[in-house]
Amino acid sequence: MSLHHYTGVIASNVQTVMPPIMYGTAWKKENTTLLVIAAVLAGFKGIDTACQPMHYREDLVGNAVTELGKSFGKKRESLFIQTKFTLVEGQDPKSIPYDPKAPIPEQVKQSIQVSLKNLGTNYIDSYVLHGPYDKHEDNMLAWGVLEQHHKNGILKQIGLSNVYELDVLKKIYSDAQIKPSVLQNRFYKDTNFDKEIREFCKSNNIQYQSFWTLSHNPELINNTELKAVAAELNKSPQQIFYRAVMDLGIVPLDGTTNPKHMLEDLEVPLLSPVIDRIPTVKKVIA
Repeated sequence: MSLHHYTGVIASNVQTVMPPIMYGTAWKKENTTLLVIAAVLAGFKGIDTACQPMHYREDLVGNAVTELGKSFGKKRESLFIQTKFTLVEGQDPKSIPYDPKAPIPEQVKQSIQVSLKNLGTNYIDSYVLHGPYDKHEDNMLAWGVLEQHHKNGILKQIGLSNVYELDVLKKIYSDAQIKPSVLQNRFYKDTNFDKEIREFCKSNNIQYQSFWTLSHNPELINNTELKAVAAELNKSPQQIFYRAVMDLGIVPLDGTTNPKHMLEDLEVPLLSPVIDRIPTVKKVIA
């Protein structure tokens, strides 16, 4: 997996091109459509959502995609859309988008169909299991449905999220016929920044995506070395931290609602590497 001139990240196991930074839509509620439109017009190519009405308005992401095509000439093919299947336990009982009493494979099939309808598309660039089940057998039941839809061309790549136990990741990877292309996890000190998990991902062509990248790392963003580099380059500390994270081969999710910050964050992939200039931060996260 390699970064090509910072234009995209190649998931070599299925040759899917992912953007180096993605726009996250969690908790945007009724503002989702306008924010996604603003993000894409600012330059974001990747959009992350989920079929989980409690935290995401996947349908409003779909409205944004439609409006972008209709009013701004942004073709669906120019966007990288990632969504997720969320387990029953992660749903609001009042708004589960599939039959919670159905067998796991049927739940996943129904959720995929809801996502396709919500997003107004006939394919999804990246489809992620939002969190693992307690039982490995259940994980593989769900994964089998993702594999079949990948083979059918509906899901261009498939992956995982919120997997913080290396053994769980290893078991899924070992038993998967089609290997995960992506893992999306929280990036913060409580998990030691997923160092062992990221090493496994790197060794097995799994692209690691981070969330909570800025919001849960204020101490690192305020690091003296990092702020000095930011001042020298006339960039914000947040931009430099994003750049440091990218230097580790990570694709961060960016949930900003500020148009100015959107533009600033899109500058980050074009910056030269900084990780070796901030050794105290590197020691913590690398």
